[in-house]
Amino acid sequence: MAVPKRRHSNSRTGRRRSHHHKKAKQTGYCVNCSSNVPTHTVCPKCGYYMGRIVDESVETP
Repeated sequence: MAVPKRRHSNSRTGRRRSHHHKKAKQTGYCVNCSSNVPTHTVCPKCGYYMGRIVDESVETP
């Protein structure tokens, strides 16, 4: 079985893995105010999540 002769440097490992963390953000629309919101998060504009108010500190439109 083939075994590496020398250890790979950290920069070489990083270059190989450079594309692993890149992922497109998944977004949806708020049911209440129809703004573009990341999925599974409270709407930053109106404070709604899954059709009910969660964050009351946010001003409602």
